Amino acid sequence: MLKITARYRRLMANLLVTMVIGLAIVLGFRFWPHPPLSESLASNGLSTVYLDNKGELLRITSAKDQRFRLWTPFNAIPKTFQTAVLLHEDRYFYRHFGFNPVSLARGFVKSYVFNEPLQGGSTITMQLARMHWQLNTRSIKGKLIQIVRAVQLELSYSKNEILEAYLNYAPYGRNIESIGAASLIYFNKPPNQLTLPEILTLAVLPQSPSLRLKDKSGLVGERLVNARNRLYSRWVELYPDDRQYEDFFSLPLKLRQPEQLPFIAPHFTDMLKLQDTLETGKNSQISQYERHQTELNAQFQTTTLDKQLQNIIEQQVKAFIARHQMVGIKNASVLLVDTRDMGVKALVGSANYFDTSIHGQVNGTLAKRSPGSTLKPFIYALALDQGILHPATILRDVPIQYGAYSPENYDLKFLGPISATKALNYSRNIPAVTVAAQLKQPDLYSFLKKAGVSKLASRNHYGLALVLGGGEINMQELAKLYSMLANQGINQPLKFIQSDLSKSVTLNSSGVQSANQLISPSAAYITMDMLGQHARPGDTLAQSAAKIPVYWKTGTSWGFRDAWTAGIFGPYVLVVWEGNFSGEGNNAFVGVEAAAPLFFNIIDSIKAHYPNMKPTYLTVPDTIKKVDVCLSSGQLPTKWCQQIGQTWFIPGVSPIKADTIFRPVAIDIESGEVACPPFEADRVKIEIFEYWPSDLSLAFSQAGVPKRTPPQNNRCIGAQANLLNFSPPRIISPQKNVKYTFRRNENEREKMKQLVLIANSDNINTHLYWFIDGSFLGHTVGKQTLVWEPKYSGVYQVRVVDEVGQVDTRSIEVNFID
Repeated sequence: MLKITARYRRLMANLLVTMVIGLAIVLGFRFWPHPPLSESLASNGLSTVYLDNKGELLRITSAKDQRFRLWTPFNAIPKTFQTAVLLHEDRYFYRHFGFNPVSLARGFVKSYVFNEPLQGGSTITMQLARMHWQLNTRSIKGKLIQIVRAVQLELSYSKNEILEAYLNYAPYGRNIESIGAASLIYFNKPPNQLTLPEILTLAVLPQSPSLRLKDKSGLVGERLVNARNRLYSRWVELYPDDRQYEDFFSLPLKLRQPEQLPFIAPHFTDMLKLQDTLETGKNSQISQYERHQTELNAQFQTTTLDKQLQNIIEQQVKAFIARHQMVGIKNASVLLVDTRDMGVKALVGSANYFDTSIHGQVNGTLAKRSPGSTLKPFIYALALDQGILHPATILRDVPIQYGAYSPENYDLKFLGPISATKALNYSRNIPAVTVAAQLKQPDLYSFLKKAGVSKLASRNHYGLALVLGGGEINMQELAKLYSMLANQGINQPLKFIQSDLSKSVTLNSSGVQSANQLISPSAAYITMDMLGQHARPGDTLAQSAAKIPVYWKTGTSWGFRDAWTAGIFGPYVLVVWEGNFSGEGNNAFVGVEAAAPLFFNIIDSIKAHYPNMKPTYLTVPDTIKKVDVCLSSGQLPTKWCQQIGQTWFIPGVSPIKADTIFRPVAIDIESGEVACPPFEADRVKIEIFEYWPSDLSLAFSQAGVPKRTPPQNNRCIGAQANLLNFSPPRIISPQKNVKYTFRRNENEREKMKQLVLIANSDNINTHLYWFIDGSFLGHTVGKQTLVWEPKYSGVYQVRVVDEVGQVDTRSIEVNFID
């Protein structure tokens, strides 16, 4: 008896040890750290769903293996769907330990005893094991391996984790895997919004999905309908209340196919997809788990794009190109940005994404192109901040030379004196270059660098030609610059993802981050106001009361390769480009004639769709004021001024002084000549004359509107000079702050080594005497010019003297290079 008891104790002890070891193994499998089942999908990747800002589908991309696959967490899969799948696939899922012996035996007998088609009798866990480890289960050996792997899954994961993984691995026909992808593609909704007929359809689809879809048209085959209806019959036995849906099961069933998925804003989504790929590459050092979690979080991306605005712009581009193809306008790009949050609301990369003849898949908003004159507003904004001008400042639109560089206007004409506002809106090149030459730091080059314009060459590479489009910029960078004007001079990045809109610049005690304040609010406001006075094509007034205010500028690149229009309306910045991605020029590519009509067509169409859209009401900064000016000179009016208007100016910054153009002159009543002092008041009359600098006086004459000059009286020339208060001569060429560089090359044309000496004088008849480093060079009269050829590198002093001894001097630097 004692022997039996000892044997029994040993047996129980061995059994207990075995149970402990077995329990340890089970617990080890269960609680030992193991990767989530979703991670094994990382090698093939997941699809990305791009939504517009209202949650509407723009596009769903395929994974690396060209399959549509989305991971849906367990709690986002409706309980009804889980129940339907288990009813159809594995009723004893929550009771077995990975395999069902009864089902396996039944499948074995049918397959190998009665020679029926192979039936595996696989549970959901076994099916997951097959998909997870890519097992071949058509043999007995393969089936045994599948069972072992299924047990391994059961030991390692919970039932909910296994069911979650199966529903995300399962095939649903064509190249669609996972309940999330199938629900979105077939029914255009997430799983938690599926109806009972839709749920039961998807529940039976993983079993022979290729046979149960009739064809690629999306029509559901009879086999799928019958399978679904059989499942419904079993369903209502368990849930009789759902018989109320019976009529819905008699309706035709059609599933949307991958070919019918929306493909909206393809350049926009391509760009985001590329950014995601590049971002993943940057994160190569992070763990596979972290990378996979990042991918899971990025499956659904709600973008800033507005589907309706995108559609409006695409329609306008398509219609415009159709009307203008006969003149060679075949391609265009458009970008719309909401200045309130910098979100991109519409992006059209080309006129037709699928047209290979225009390289339609190129994203024109990222292409580096010459901006033409679209950068001119920023020249004037910088000049406003540096006290070089105000909107009514009179600039010179006359021939001028900067060393070997002689800027010309588009129309090859010169308008003479012109206000800064008109020079900007008429897009006059010479005034813009003249203003740019006077800029200190930041100049245009430095400004563009700070604004984030990429791939700029060196400053010396461009020189002053940068003002007229000598550099390259892409549309997104240009839109960001114009947004700066609408945002009080603050530079902010464009945003493409809705969640990024809440990220704003960090403000300092002054209200803005100094690194991002590239233009003062004063200059930004005044520049916008100047652009707002630009009449749209066909209008005689700048802003009609019936139209929304638009602040815009055009640009045309050299060789007619690019036509631009950029501007601000309502809360938006809109940029339009027309041209060829190949760089081929076309005389039709003129900004105001080609891009501006499309620009305003888009604005009018958006306004028609959104009649309640509020115009841009600019908030006047308290740092600027309005002042009366003499319109002819842009200076403070005297009582002799003929026409007075108003302009904005920045107190303490803007250059403004009393007018010197309109002056009184005493005329002898009897002789009609200038009266020589002293004179008697009853023998003279006072007349007003305009004293323009000689270069502008010449421009007036060339334009056919010569200005009346006082009649000369040679008997009192000295006294006349004092009486009329002639200003000293002023050197206008060579220019200040310009370093003149020449090449020592015998093949260079001689005139490329010459400098033109020009000075202005109120007295157009006076003799001007020129000296270089104290040595007399020659003399000019009034409007004449003098040519000088420097002989060596160095600093020269240029001096000009008029007949009464008034002087102007200037030091210039000349550099000769080989």
